[in-house]
Amino acid sequence: MKRLPIALLAASVLLAACGKEGADQTATTAPAAKPAPDQPANPTPPTKATDATAAKLDTILAGSWRSDKNKARDTYRHPKETLVFFGVKPSDTLIEITPGGGWYSEILAPLMKGSGTYVAAVGKPKNPEGEAARDQSGLKKKFADDAAEYGEAKIVEFDGQAPNFGPPNSADVVVTFRNVHNWVGAGTAPQMFKAFFDVLKPNGTLGVVDHRAADGADMEKIKDTGYLPTDYVIKLATDAGFKLKDKSEVNANPKDTKDYEKGVWTLPPTFELGEKDHDKYAAIGESDRMTLKFVKPAGDEIFKQGNDSTN
Repeated sequence: MKRLPIALLAASVLLAACGKEGADQTATTAPAAKPAPDQPANPTPPTKATDATAAKLDTILAGSWRSDKNKARDTYRHPKETLVFFGVKPSDTLIEITPGGGWYSEILAPLMKGSGTYVAAVGKPKNPEGEAARDQSGLKKKFADDAAEYGEAKIVEFDGQAPNFGPPNSADVVVTFRNVHNWVGAGTAPQMFKAFFDVLKPNGTLGVVDHRAADGADMEKIKDTGYLPTDYVIKLATDAGFKLKDKSEVNANPKDTKDYEKGVWTLPPTFELGEKDHDKYAAIGESDRMTLKFVKPAGDEIFKQGNDSTN
């Protein structure tokens, strides 16, 4: 074995001692690790407003206040998907135009309860024994009989010739389901769309669902069938000042041939022909429908739209 010189051996021992001392000092003086913050390892991302609305709608659609007959029509009317497409939120001030017997009221009033406002806008009945009067009476009874679900719902009456649905710029959303063809037949559609525009806030939403005519259909030939051309409805809205935001096929029905003896009322739920070919029409289901989302432009956009229209 080879011997190290005494001086070199002493230096090695000294360096080893210093290294150990430095290591001990570092270990002693190093700051302690900070405890982990009190939060889950995988935080849950924030819930989107549409997700929250959809979840609430799931509960409402299963609600005990809805009859089995009305629930059975969800498969044709797609209320959850339709309202999510329109961007409806429980905190909105929402006006439903001409709710009829209140099929959508059973969904919208509970949706707005507690955080928003639901308003059912009904036309003044011309005949105290007519359909409009019966619908209005039935809706008032529905709301009065179930305060738990409808206690916050409001009803406003309007004149179809000079409609007014509330203070200007006061509503977040206006919706109407299968009514435009009636106003077209009565010659009041332009007034109605203008009143929708007036009551909505800037950037407010108008949601329209109606029976859709075949592409290229002649308006004069189909005016009594209940079906309307999509571009005709879009023009009613844009002439009133709206901009088309989006279209959806959520309420489409390709089985609907739109060529029936009694127009759209041949199909369910009306079955105007009674038992004649009842099973045939039941198999088709409810009508093919357009689903259109419009927006009321903000002030600067309205000004720009006005300038564009003069070019």
